[in-house]
Amino acid sequence: MARSSQRGRSQQRRSRSGNRPRRDEEGIIPILARAVREVESAVQRRSAAPDVRTKYQVIALLAREERNRVKEDEELSDAKRADELKRLDGIATILAQTAARDSTLFTLLAEDAEISESAKELRRDMLRRAGYEVEEEPEPEPDVDLGAAQRRVVPQSVIARQLANPFLVPDFSAAAPKNVQPRRLAGWELLEPLFRSFEQADKGAPSSMELPEPTTLKSPAGRDLMLHQAQVITAAREGHRTFLLADEPGLGKTAQALLAAEAADAYPLLVAVPNVVKTNWAREVDLWTPNRTATVLHGDGLDADGFADVFVVNYEILDRHLGWLGTHGFRGMVVDEAHYIKNKTSQRSQNVLAIADRIRSRYARPLMMALTGTPLINDIEDFRAIWQFLGWIDEKKPLGDLMEALEETGLVPTDPGFFRGARQAVLEQGIVRRRKIDVAADIPARRVADLPVELEGEAGRSIRKAEEELARRMVARYDKALETRTSGVVVEGIDHELVRRVAVWEREEQSDKTGENVFGMLRRIGQAKAGLAADYTAQLARNVGKVVFFAKHIDVMDIAEETFESRGIRYSSIRGDQTSTVRQQNIDAFTNDPEVQVAVCSLTAAGVGLNLQVASNLVLAELSWTDAEQTQAIDRVHRIGQTEPVTAWRVIATQTLDTRIAELIDRKAGLAARALDGAGEDAEGAIDLQTEALVGLLTAALEKRG
Repeated sequence: MARSSQRGRSQQRRSRSGNRPRRDEEGIIPILARAVREVESAVQRRSAAPDVRTKYQVIALLAREERNRVKEDEELSDAKRADELKRLDGIATILAQTAARDSTLFTLLAEDAEISESAKELRRDMLRRAGYEVEEEPEPEPDVDLGAAQRRVVPQSVIARQLANPFLVPDFSAAAPKNVQPRRLAGWELLEPLFRSFEQADKGAPSSMELPEPTTLKSPAGRDLMLHQAQVITAAREGHRTFLLADEPGLGKTAQALLAAEAADAYPLLVAVPNVVKTNWAREVDLWTPNRTATVLHGDGLDADGFADVFVVNYEILDRHLGWLGTHGFRGMVVDEAHYIKNKTSQRSQNVLAIADRIRSRYARPLMMALTGTPLINDIEDFRAIWQFLGWIDEKKPLGDLMEALEETGLVPTDPGFFRGARQAVLEQGIVRRRKIDVAADIPARRVADLPVELEGEAGRSIRKAEEELARRMVARYDKALETRTSGVVVEGIDHELVRRVAVWEREEQSDKTGENVFGMLRRIGQAKAGLAADYTAQLARNVGKVVFFAKHIDVMDIAEETFESRGIRYSSIRGDQTSTVRQQNIDAFTNDPEVQVAVCSLTAAGVGLNLQVASNLVLAELSWTDAEQTQAIDRVHRIGQTEPVTAWRVIATQTLDTRIAELIDRKAGLAARALDGAGEDAEGAIDLQTEALVGLLTAALEKRG
């Protein structure tokens, strides 16, 4: 969560300690008490509108600040301090009970939660009403990575191109985007309602912009296209320039992006990708646009071709090339696996957004495409950085055509139909989402089959003992919290709100090396079932042919490879620490050599951008913390070109946390279904798997205790 500077906090404490009224009916606590009752009442009426959510977040922030101030105020007597802390506990209890009615409110309390401008203004207003002196927050100074700046390079071939084109200047020959200022919507907080419009989509709501019908299903090089691919290319040919291409994995997003660039003449084209797919992008350029040249940037770009049409660069080295990439004259930019930039505070996201802004500043209407089959990983606001990359929004408001479309709805965020109209306005900016079931009937079905295994021997006993120890530690914490509670709240049976709070505390302190934590336990479970998963993979390979084995950790991959060697089964290994050349050689061996029966793949390194449809069976030896990783892995096999039904065998250790995590992964898959695919109320909201796993473990222990 965004925080004020340390200097600001110190000033605030000095201001409060010198000016704070001492009477119980004055100060910030009565204001928070009245406000929290208003929020509680609104949520009870099932009215968690954006302004209610904003007020909820501000109350929680101020209550947290006031608690810290009360604890540090040496002028308070012990009795007075205890009284004020008790009043703050009452506010916290109402906040927790309110969030229990609408679990999406918990996301507003996360450390990385965004604090909108309207929330900051409400916070200042509450402090003023409490009699505090409030200073306006200064604009934060931009973070400058001096180390990255010193490492920046300009490849020699790029310098040669610049010398060959000494008069390369910004090109604004195309019509510049409209600078639309809000009129009827001036003063409204709009970004929060826009995000909520996707979270609260009606069942059956459209999930894609309206696309034109193509006149041909052939690429310029004569390759066959599917209808859904040709539609995007036609839209680019007709002038559409921003796309969030969110087709399910396996529907050919790479081909659509490259052919859209060809249709829009968006060259030179910059493509930012995960490291593992750089080589594959260069191959796809040769395949779909053979009349164009591609260069792949490695390290300092010593072997780059500055005169190429397509520049492929991985996220990890963007900072090194940030300077010249912004002035090279790119007319288009593609961000592959765009969910990689969802965290706006990361250097990766900041680099991508900075380059995108420079490209727009030098070319009026560049082709900007964000490609991801899983645009939502944890929360609806994963959209924020992607929309900003596309130029639909900035830090505070919608921009250009999107603002104009919102004005044209004639609605404001409090009107009943605003969410529906706002969602459609965003879709028409360029969200394209198609599912395999809708557009690729010729791709065989897929299924996830759970394969329960029993962990025996010392490893199994050790894991079950560790889970029991973790549960005992949380039960003790729960009991202590009950004993020291000062709010006077009494709950019959298990206090499920307190259970959740204990789970959150446990998760936040999982860096404690003295005890077991849920992350370490899941890894131990993966190690314990590695041999069983490898044995099952070996049986599949002998009976059905090629199999892909996915694991999250290197030691699990090592155990699997040792098993395959002992069984005389040839395998290829695809890992994150390999060079692009070695990785591609291993992929080619699995794809082309009939003797190579198994591909042993890292879930993170091989879960994106690879075509492994030569197999129709895969084994998920370890569970991930996101449904997105699991889906990406399955879709390396279940994609265009597959001719057989696909089965993903998910190995699950019974009587362990593994079972709970598998259930939570399946529930979490509902986020994208509701926001993008119009699944309506049938899908559950965003959930935090680590916290929910701990909630389940503690609840089971308390129920067992009776």
